[in-house]
Amino acid sequence: MRTKKIGSLDVTVVGLGTNNFGFGMEAEAVGPVVDRAIEAGITFFDTADSYGASEERLGLALKGRRDRVLIATKFGSQMGEGKGGASAAYVRSAAERSLRKLGTDRIDLYQLHRPDPNTPIAETLGALGELVAEGKVREIGCSNFTAAMLEEAEQAVAEGAPKFVSVQNHYNLLNRGDEHEAIPACEKLGLGYLPFFPLASGLLTGKYTRGEAPPEGTRLQRWGERAAGALTDTNFDLVDKLSTWAGDHGHSVLDLAIAWLASKPFISSVIAGATRPEQVNANASAGEWVLSAAELAEVDAIAAGG
Repeated sequence: MRTKKIGSLDVTVVGLGTNNFGFGMEAEAVGPVVDRAIEAGITFFDTADSYGASEERLGLALKGRRDRVLIATKFGSQMGEGKGGASAAYVRSAAERSLRKLGTDRIDLYQLHRPDPNTPIAETLGALGELVAEGKVREIGCSNFTAAMLEEAEQAVAEGAPKFVSVQNHYNLLNRGDEHEAIPACEKLGLGYLPFFPLASGLLTGKYTRGEAPPEGTRLQRWGERAAGALTDTNFDLVDKLSTWAGDHGHSVLDLAIAWLASKPFISSVIAGATRPEQVNANASAGEWVLSAAELAEVDAIAAGG
């Protein structure tokens, strides 16, 4: 599988997001998904301390193969019992906890899951820099950051200290808001971009039907009332148009959703989730489709119309 750069890391253009490992999957179902991902050439796995049992389950599934893969995890989300934020003290405790749960001696990409308005970003960067110096973290990144936050973080880096090399934000064919500011900021600062919800929680896979309740066990079914903002006629109309375009080119809308992202120069890896081995196969296969500049322009025009 093709690789792209995140700092010093060579990440596969399709990665595996493991939110589902902690929510909605049985423990015994995780191993076969990880096995299939590695067989398909995927070596970049993204998790977070707030994803339930995901870190522990991923660590167990990768046992004996740690040196063949790259692990990204995140910290900072509020988890109750005083856990959360980005203070120097918390960064240290969160990292040690994730290392223990993952069963590893280093985290390849350690990401601040969301901004902490109560902690200066320089303090967070300083603590992360210490972890890098100790060899417990290789590269650092952030998530849910605006362009202004990315600029602020860049300015706060001490001379010679590690800086963010990536940002993980919400971006897909149905949600392109980051194109206005955050993505140009990434290109200016040389940051890798990791899109979360690349398949729009299943809307871009044909999982949902207009006018019907989300199927049991799906993410939008778990979201309850929050799903209403996604299951709109506008989104279904756009999915129909994208499905038609993809079909005319011999592919599914899922193929298009992943290939469109993977073909963007600023995207480092499409970290799509999967709950079954066959979904991993589909995601990996989609990453092999490289859209031409003309095809990208056509799809962009369709998406802009939505």
